[in-house]
Amino acid sequence: MDWFEVLSENFLDTGGRPLHVLDQVAERYPVVLHGVSLSIGSVDPLDRDYLRKLKALARRTRARWVSDHLCWTGVMGRNVHDLLPMPYTEESLRHTADRVRQVSEILERPLVLENPSSYVEFASSTMPESEFIARLARDADCGLLLDVNNVYVSAFNHGFDAGAYIEAMPADRVVQYHLAGHTHQGTHIVDTHSDRAAPEVWQLYARACRRTGPVSTLYEWDEDIPAFEVMHAEAQKACTYRTQVLTAAAS
Repeated sequence: MDWFEVLSENFLDTGGRPLHVLDQVAERYPVVLHGVSLSIGSVDPLDRDYLRKLKALARRTRARWVSDHLCWTGVMGRNVHDLLPMPYTEESLRHTADRVRQVSEILERPLVLENPSSYVEFASSTMPESEFIARLARDADCGLLLDVNNVYVSAFNHGFDAGAYIEAMPADRVVQYHLAGHTHQGTHIVDTHSDRAAPEVWQLYARACRRTGPVSTLYEWDEDIPAFEVMHAEAQKACTYRTQVLTAAAS
């Protein structure tokens, strides 16, 4: 293992042995924090108590960066525990960029945002998701966690070009990749993190790596988890793809 990604919410109000284990990991390996409750796209006020705890955890683990999803997770203080899609409009872009800048200032470090997987879109959107994310990264001066599987899932569900999405990402803003498997239901794809990544996802990953160079990559496997050796071998494919890309670029 080269580094660890920690689900932020698992350790914000946790003590005892789990936190002791995290301390041991952070002493030996680089750590990044990845959250699911920031709700950066919400119109609710920012949760200052959540951000205070998140900042303390980042300091404790010496996190290289803190990431979350470009989404909203509730309304009027009610968390629905889901990553809900954004309307991609000029108004929501300005609103979200302002909130990203506020969060970065509070955390005293740049925020990194992940592109979501989605199953419905807002009819009011005036730009594609890829344009929204690219402009947000520049306007708010934030990093990107490019989830290649999410690109593929959303592209199939909404009928856009996954390759064009990859090409639209500002390469200098991508600081991390996610890879995962999904469940194809015929009419739509569900982002289940329950299997090996599809060949098409690996092809998109190689295409992205050609633009960004070697970037930290995490393989997500959250359901029907196999033996460690199986999961580790799948994750190590990322090294193979990156090596092939770098070798081809050098020749």
